Amino acid sequence: MKKLLLALMLFGITFLAIAQDRQKGDFQIGVQGGGSLPINDYKKIGEAKTGFYSGLFIDKYFNGNMFGVGVDARYIRNDLSKIDSFHFANGHVSTTYKNSARFQDYLFTLGPSYKFTKDRFHIEAYVRGGIMMQYFPEYDRTLTYSDVKGTYDYSIKSTQNDITNKANSWAGLGGLRANYMLSTHFALFAHIDYVRTFGTKFGSKPSQFSVKESVSTTTPITTSTTINGYLDHYEEVPIVKNTLHQSLQVGAGIKYVFAKESPKNVTLIAPDQNRYDEVVKTKVETKDLQIMVRDKQTDLALSGVIVSIEGSNTAEKSTTDANGLASKISGVKSGVYQVVGEKNGVKTPILTLTDADFNTSSAVIFKEIFHDDPRFTLIGETFDCALARNMPNINTVLTNSKSRANSSQISDAEGKFIYQLDAQSDFTLMANQQGQYSQTELVSTKGLDRSQTLYVTLKLGVCDLEKDGSWVLKNILYDFDKSDIRQDAALVLDNVVAIMKQNPSLRIELSSHTDSRGDGNYNLKLSQRRADAAVAYLVNNGIAKSRLVAKGYGESKLVNDCGNDVDCSEEQHQENRRTEIKVLEYVK
Repeated sequence: MKKLLLALMLFGITFLAIAQDRQKGDFQIGVQGGGSLPINDYKKIGEAKTGFYSGLFIDKYFNGNMFGVGVDARYIRNDLSKIDSFHFANGHVSTTYKNSARFQDYLFTLGPSYKFTKDRFHIEAYVRGGIMMQYFPEYDRTLTYSDVKGTYDYSIKSTQNDITNKANSWAGLGGLRANYMLSTHFALFAHIDYVRTFGTKFGSKPSQFSVKESVSTTTPITTSTTINGYLDHYEEVPIVKNTLHQSLQVGAGIKYVFAKESPKNVTLIAPDQNRYDEVVKTKVETKDLQIMVRDKQTDLALSGVIVSIEGSNTAEKSTTDANGLASKISGVKSGVYQVVGEKNGVKTPILTLTDADFNTSSAVIFKEIFHDDPRFTLIGETFDCALARNMPNINTVLTNSKSRANSSQISDAEGKFIYQLDAQSDFTLMANQQGQYSQTELVSTKGLDRSQTLYVTLKLGVCDLEKDGSWVLKNILYDFDKSDIRQDAALVLDNVVAIMKQNPSLRIELSSHTDSRGDGNYNLKLSQRRADAAVAYLVNNGIAKSRLVAKGYGESKLVNDCGNDVDCSEEQHQENRRTEIKVLEYVK
């Protein structure tokens, strides 16, 4: 196979060399390298993780320097995502790697190219087809358990390729390359492309990576799981899964261009100066346009603003980046243009450009517009309270504590969400997701100065509902020596109502606790009244009484050492004055 690849490479180079002699157009050669990001089944079934690649390419453009043909040769490596041993009640799961725990690929392709040129900037699009020589990892994932009869091993996932662990396949790639010409001959570039293999066989031999795997069921696994529970986690009959190579290649490099021609209708400033330091004889009547958006009250650069530019046969829209910059528009002709930005339903004043803005010596027209929204911006993140990492696709609900008006939003792929908050207002925020719960977090803009502060941040912990699980309700308070449900406590209990309605199999104990100060019998009765009042609130809001248990524990379950006659701070006593939820029954 290596000989075949070498022959194809020599053929491609010979073809391009002949084309170089016969056609008037650039001939270029470049070296590249960067990251290889596995996607789809290659990442899931193959367990491949982000790796790297390196290689070289050669392109020959024909007359006009727009269309051409090129060859590409690469070495691609993706290591395996190794899985640590998992121990349970009477056994463990482990993985034995029998060779280098990585995928190694040699790729050679040939195909057409297209180039768009604007001053020093060149954009190239290309499509290639060819052959990939693949080297696969080999491993066996084994379930080991022991009982009174002995120790037993079950293979739950193993590679199925032949003993050579290599295969050939047809392959293709397509992508874009953005170049900046440093001089007539040298250019720096960045590129992104998509690489994948095709087919199940190459000749008579399988060409895909193959594993035999026991499929997981819905039965959960914990460190206390017994072997029977672990075996119940897998289907009885394992299945064979195959995957193609699929990855995104993102990288950069440098290339050398064997340019033959100089541009026409230009005058060189000096005989030895490169062709990009030239003065065009005709008058330049266009300029580049760059718009920046700032927050009017804080003067901070504002991202996420949709900027619209219209006029003189131009209609452009783009969104500002983290630096408040909209996409630069190149080659704008002199004329009248209107520029406006919009974010969260609030528009900026209209900026009008005229011929006077074009009658300057600068090659770029730079203008700032100001967005004036009196509200604050809440930037939040939903995160797994057990694993302490962000969770995507979680439904969140924001409620105005005074008007009780609410709005909802689903966190994005990074676990982030954004709300607009009115000034001098209080809000509650919670997650509303089946099978999970969150605390009711309080957010306030009271006392904040909008001219000094634009963003408010918050992290919202989201936890799984589990039988026998429990949590303390934050921000639920009672007036001294009373059990009435206050308005702020009602907002917290509304979250409990939403959780109960989303999870109809959920049955809970709602308990109330006091600190150790005061008479013990009185504290017990007061805590029972408070628990009863909280349960009554849930019943009045549509939750069946049979799903609820009210329990007052008084001072019998302190969470610290602040018992009778112990000198403690008010904060330590507050830890004991709490309302808890305990899951009595729950079926997912």
